[in-house]
Amino acid sequence: MTSGQAGPPPGWGPEEGSPPPYGSPPPYGSPPPYGSPGQPYGPAAGGQWPAYAPPPPLPRPTYDGPVPTERPLTVRVGLGAFIGSMVLSAVSLVVTLLNFDLILNDTMARLKLPSGTTAETARHTAQTGAYLGIVLACLLFGAYAMFVLFAWRGRNWARIVLWVLGGLGLLGSLISLAGPGSPVPFLTGISVFQGLLLVVAVVALALTPSNEWFRYQRWLRATGQR
Repeated sequence: MTSGQAGPPPGWGPEEGSPPPYGSPPPYGSPPPYGSPGQPYGPAAGGQWPAYAPPPPLPRPTYDGPVPTERPLTVRVGLGAFIGSMVLSAVSLVVTLLNFDLILNDTMARLKLPSGTTAETARHTAQTGAYLGIVLACLLFGAYAMFVLFAWRGRNWARIVLWVLGGLGLLGSLISLAGPGSPVPFLTGISVFQGLLLVVAVVALALTPSNEWFRYQRWLRATGQR
């Protein structure tokens, strides 16, 4: 320091271990502070980012079930035909009750009494049988309604039961038509239409779209999706 020049006051100069003033370059050989301009973010000098293997591709979803399908027209037609047959059965039951004495008298007139049987006993037996038939028809109506509901929900066992009931109903209609006929012609007409509806119902529920839909519904229940 030359004479005439005043140096910095004591305490103003850089001391050993103290950082340089803001904006001045760091001393030679010392790295700039982390995050300062010129210091890149990343690993230390000479380091490398760790190498990671790319994630494996996600497996493509597989579907091994039957073809998804909505409730087909064949199922709606088949179950609708069964419902129509039920309605005709209810109408036939009401007409039978309204003409009970007429039907009973016609039955007694055609009946050949065995020896030792009085007409009164035979009439009482026929009347009891008719009442039992009416009760059975009411129970069958309720069973039809229950099985139609389960079949609408895709239960294949209900469809099989409806096939059996429909076949028995069709056989009963054919026997009725082959017999002497009813004294009430309206009941004969109902029996004809009821037989036709049963044929439509059984055939519609046996077609391929119906089979595929019931198979799909069974698969949904087996996999817990329904």
